[in-house]
Amino acid sequence: MRSEDGGKPDAAVVRDALGVGVAVGLSGFAFGVTSAGSGLTLLQTCALSLLVFTGASQFALVGALVGGGNPFTAAAGAFFLGVRNAFYGLRLSQLLALPRAVRPFAAQWVIDETTAVALAQPTRRSVRIGFTVTGLTLYVLWNLTTLLGALGADAIGDTDAWGLDAAGPAVFLALLAPMLKTTMERVVAGLAVVLGLGLLPVLPAGVPVLVAALAAPAVLWAEGRRRAPTGPAEDDDTAGEGR
Repeated sequence: MRSEDGGKPDAAVVRDALGVGVAVGLSGFAFGVTSAGSGLTLLQTCALSLLVFTGASQFALVGALVGGGNPFTAAAGAFFLGVRNAFYGLRLSQLLALPRAVRPFAAQWVIDETTAVALAQPTRRSVRIGFTVTGLTLYVLWNLTTLLGALGADAIGDTDAWGLDAAGPAVFLALLAPMLKTTMERVVAGLAVVLGLGLLPVLPAGVPVLVAALAAPAVLWAEGRRRAPTGPAEDDDTAGEGR
């Protein structure tokens, strides 16, 4: 069925949303294993996925605790890393235009993946379908695989040796890479990576991600300067030479 306003077919939106939801949702297993392997109980691990539901912040919190960090410092780092979702919400609130009573529930699903799928849609109907299908699929699978990972942590053994904490970010990067079609998009992504990784050793957890977000306005400003027309004074001088 095609959207009534001539947009993307509903089936295509659902297919894309399911693809993202399933691919990323399965990586909740890595979080479950990592969290349980770091000493958190099954209840604590599952509660993080149910209530926090933002993979990067969850991994950051667990990683800081494993590294011997203070629980309050670890929570603060995870909070800063999750701040980006508030900016996503500002844009999605305009695109989704949901009833006021539904917004608090929808806010739980405002994450990287749902935002990426929603922003790729051409109409409000497809935005809503993409956001809902991605959010529901990802939420259910992420929590189920978190439970399975936590239960199977003992069988896995040393989680550091497996490098499972990198599974979630790796999946998201694999999904994001094909979307970088223009030179400017690639430059923004590259600069963001340099900023994020370069500042990891010197800034608290979560802050490098916020700084990396400055890559987009920085590249846009540089591009604007490059394309700016020459000043009128230069044109006047050229005209004077011809007289």
